[in-house]
Amino acid sequence: MPTTPWNTTDVPDQSGRIAVVTGANSGLGLETARVLAARGATVVLACRSEDKARRAAAEIGGATEILRLDLGSLGAVRAAAAEAHERWDRIDLLVNNAGVMIPPLQRTADGFELQFGTNHLGHFAFTAQIADLLLPVPGSRVVVLASAAHKLARRGLDFDDPNWLRHRYRRGAAYARSKLANLLFTYELDRRLRAADARTIALAAHPGYSATELTRYLPAPVARLNTVLSAPIMQAADRGALPTLRAATDPEARGGQYYGPNGWQEWRGDPELTDSTPASHDRAAQQRLWTLSEELTGVRFDIPTDVPVYAGGHGRSGEEA
Repeated sequence: MPTTPWNTTDVPDQSGRIAVVTGANSGLGLETARVLAARGATVVLACRSEDKARRAAAEIGGATEILRLDLGSLGAVRAAAAEAHERWDRIDLLVNNAGVMIPPLQRTADGFELQFGTNHLGHFAFTAQIADLLLPVPGSRVVVLASAAHKLARRGLDFDDPNWLRHRYRRGAAYARSKLANLLFTYELDRRLRAADARTIALAAHPGYSATELTRYLPAPVARLNTVLSAPIMQAADRGALPTLRAATDPEARGGQYYGPNGWQEWRGDPELTDSTPASHDRAAQQRLWTLSEELTGVRFDIPTDVPVYAGGHGRSGEEA
């Protein structure tokens, strides 16, 4: 028998939960934060621009707070993680949503290629430095936003030149590899969490072909053509956020799962379990990326065993936005 499509009405009550959503000031992150707040969560908008975050918080309403997070600077990531420890004694949900897509060659403050540095390395470092706020919490989750574009990285990651220092830069290939890195990280993180018998699980999701600001780096003529040709198959951001929301809140979701739209080519549709390429399930590549990420960021990401269960109430909370 066909199942009833999963939508926002299926999101369980989130009262008492603290959810951190990176890049929550627009697009998929804004829609994800909006639903979580409407269901009762305290939602932390972790954004590079405080002004944009405040405007988003005013639009969302509910219990929204702001954390300045610039994923393009390891120093800023470290500062954001330190502030998170000062303001909250636990985090129930971390949604690594922020990202950048197909810009001209740019580098982060630490010299990383912008897409690899922002989409993966910044999130790796942030997750590692606030993991101790998640691990004691029963039912806590890390959700990483990937993309169907990871399928274009057919040869996997270039571990010898991850930051495009020696090869001619190809922005599309760099984006695909950064999204493959998101999946490699998610699967390895969940494997390590299971090995430590942790209370936290890690999952991934992708939004299909969604209308967001990520296409802003397309050349103007291409962007106009893309808008005309894609309108019939593109879905709105609130629909694109559904796979993330399902991974983040569905009681039936399990660690290591990957959610995406169920329509043709997974461009649009209802959020359901999907699968990723064999390259994303390469255990050697997962472990190699973890080691490389620790080396490049200077952040050690160990997952301890026997973490005491969180015994507080609903946790400390900063001032509401």
